[in-house]
Amino acid sequence: MSDAAVAGAVPERHVKDVGFALAIVFILCVFFLPIPPFLIDIGLAFSIALSVLILMVSLWIQKPLEFSAFPTILLVATILRLSLNIATTRLILGHGAEGTHAAGHIIAGFAKLVMSGDFVIGLTVFAILVTVNFLVITKGATRIAEVGARFTLDAIPGKQMAIDADLSAGLIDEKQAQLRRRELEEESAFFGSMDGASKFVRGDAIAGLVILSVNIFGGIVIGVTRHGMPLSNAADVFTKLSVGEGLVSQIPALIVSLAAGLLVSKGGTRGSTEQNIVRQLGNYPKALYVASSLLFVLALMPGLPLLPFALLGGSMAFIAYTTPKQAAKQRAQEAAKREEEEKRAQADSKDQIKDYLRAPTIELCLGKQLAAKLLLSQDELAHRVGKMRRNFAKQYGFVIPEIRLADDLALKPKSYQIKIHGTVAVTQELRLGQHLIIVGQGSAPDLPCEETVDPAFGLKAVWIPDALVAEARREGFEPVDPISVLLTHLSEVLRNNLAQLLSYRDARMLLDRLEPEYRKLIDEIVPNLISNSGLHSVLKLLLAERVSVRNLELILEAVAEVVPYSRRAEPIVEHVRARLGPQICGEASMNGVLSVLRLGSRWDLFFHESLRRDAKGEIVEFNAEPSLIEQFGQEAAAAIRERLERGDVFAVVTTPEARPYVKMIVGRLFAGLPVLSHLEIARGIEIKSLGSIS
Repeated sequence: MSDAAVAGAVPERHVKDVGFALAIVFILCVFFLPIPPFLIDIGLAFSIALSVLILMVSLWIQKPLEFSAFPTILLVATILRLSLNIATTRLILGHGAEGTHAAGHIIAGFAKLVMSGDFVIGLTVFAILVTVNFLVITKGATRIAEVGARFTLDAIPGKQMAIDADLSAGLIDEKQAQLRRRELEEESAFFGSMDGASKFVRGDAIAGLVILSVNIFGGIVIGVTRHGMPLSNAADVFTKLSVGEGLVSQIPALIVSLAAGLLVSKGGTRGSTEQNIVRQLGNYPKALYVASSLLFVLALMPGLPLLPFALLGGSMAFIAYTTPKQAAKQRAQEAAKREEEEKRAQADSKDQIKDYLRAPTIELCLGKQLAAKLLLSQDELAHRVGKMRRNFAKQYGFVIPEIRLADDLALKPKSYQIKIHGTVAVTQELRLGQHLIIVGQGSAPDLPCEETVDPAFGLKAVWIPDALVAEARREGFEPVDPISVLLTHLSEVLRNNLAQLLSYRDARMLLDRLEPEYRKLIDEIVPNLISNSGLHSVLKLLLAERVSVRNLELILEAVAEVVPYSRRAEPIVEHVRARLGPQICGEASMNGVLSVLRLGSRWDLFFHESLRRDAKGEIVEFNAEPSLIEQFGQEAAAAIRERLERGDVFAVVTTPEARPYVKMIVGRLFAGLPVLSHLEIARGIEIKSLGSIS
C-alpha cells in the first residue's frame, strides 16, 4: 500500500471512530435534553429500521460467530429505545393536552392503526406483546444462551485436546490450529456475552411497563390539574398517546428479541436459517405425505372449511413429490462437480511433482513431542530465528534463506534434524523438561545430572531438571533451555555451511546492489578476466572459512588486482584474504589481542617440502605421506582441544603457502577455528602466543 493510501485510510478510520462516539453521546443527551417531535419521528423510524436489520442479519448469517458484535449492538439498540422512551414521555406529559400528535406522527399513527380509536384494544395488544416478548421469546433466548455458555465453557478442554491431536497427527497445519483455537476462544466469549446481553431485553420489557403506567397516570393527573381537561378526555388522550408510544417501542424490542432467539438457537448448525429449516424439514418426504393426508382428512370433516386444509395438503404433497427429485438432481450435479475437481486435482498434481524436486535450502525437522513443545512457543521461536537471520546478515554480509520448520513422524519424539538442501546435516536429541549446562574442563554441579556433549561445540556438558535451574545458578552455572540449545546448534550448522547457502542468485543480487563506480569495475573484469561464476566461487571460498563478504567493495578491488595474473579461485582467495587482514584479525581477536597457536618448526618444514610447484613457481599439488598427515592431525587436535577447553579464543598461524592445506586438515576437526597466514596479520595488532603444535 502506498503512503498516500495509508494517509487516506487513517483519517477515514478516525472519522468513523469519532462519528460513532458522537452518536453514542447524542443518545445519552436525549435522556436529558428536550427533543422536538420531528426528531422523535426520525429516532423511532431509525429504531424500527435497526431492529429489522438486526433480524435480517440473524436470519442470513452462516454461524453465530459471524455476528459476534450482537451483544454490543443489542446494548446500543436498547439504550436508543430507552432514550426515545424518555424523550416521548417528556413530550406526552408536557404537550399531551394539545392532542394525539403532540409526541410526533409515528406514535399517533400507531395509536390510530393498532387501537382503531379504542384505547382498550391498544392496552390489550400492548399487554399481549409484552407477555410474548417477556415470558416467551426473551425468557427462552436467555435460557438457551445460559445453557449454551455453560456447555461451551465445559467443552473447551476437550475441543482444545482435539485440536492438538489433529495437529500432532498432521491432519491440520499450524495456521489452521491457530485459527481453530481463536474460533474456540471467540465462541466461548460470544455465548458468555449473549448470556448477559439477553438480560437487556428483559429489563427493557419491564421498563416499558413502568413507562406506560407513568405516562397514563401522570398524563391524566397533569391534564386534569394543569390543563383543566375533563377526566374522560384526559384519560382518552393520554392513554392513546401512552399506548401508541408503548407499541412503537415494544415492536422493535420484540423484533430484536426474536433476532437474539434465532441467533442463540442456531447452535452448531451452519448456513442461513431459511436453508436449515427448509433442508431439514424437506429431507423427509414420508413425513410430508403423512401431514398432507391428515390435512385432507380434516378438509373432508363436516363443519371444517375445505379450502385452507385442501390447499395446504396439496402444497405439502407437491413438496414431498418434488423434493427427492431435486435432491437427486443436486447430488448428480455435486458428483459431476467432484469428478471434475478430481480430474483438475490430478492434472495439478502432475505439475506439483516438480515442487518435490525443489528441496528447501534449510529445513528443521522436529519429532512429535518436540514439535508440540515448540509450537506452543511459536512466536518466541519465530522471533529468535528472525533475530538470528538478521545477525547472520550483519555478520557475513548476505541474507541466509528462510528456515522451514516441519514435523517428521519418522524421527524419535524428542529428536530433531537439520537439513541443508535436503541432505541431513545433523541429527540430535533434546531433553524436554531439562536444561543444559556446559562444563568443559571444569567440574559438574553438585546436583543430580546426566553427562552429555554439547551438540553445537562438542564440549562436555550435563542435563539437569528444570526444578534445579535456580540452584544451579546459585552455584555459578548458567543453564541453557532446550530451545536455546537447538537454535545455537542450528546457528553453528549454518556457519559451517555458509558456502552452500550463498546461491548464484544471491551473489548476483549482492553485486547488483553495488554503487555505479563498482559496477564499472565489475564490467572491466567480467567476463574478460573472470566470469560471474568465478566471482561466485571466490565468495563461497571466503564464506567456507567464515570470512564475511560484507566488505564486498574491498573484495572486488582485491580480485581486480590479482585476476590479471591468476585465474584460479584458490590463489585469488588467498590474495583477497591478505587484503582483508584487518577484518579477519578483528573477528579472531579478543579485546584487541590476537592469540595465536603456531606450527612447530618440524611441521613448517613438513608442509614446505610437501608442496609441489611448476616451472612458474606456482603450487600445483600437495604431496605428503598419509601417515604424517594423520600424525599432524592428532597432534594439532590435542593442542587445539586443550586450549579450547580452557576457554581460549585463538587462531592457528602458518605460512601463506601452507595455509590452505593446514586449514583443510584442521577444519575437518574444528570447523570454526580460523587458520591465518602471516600475511593476514594486520599491522599494529597485539599478538599473544599460546605455544606451538609440535
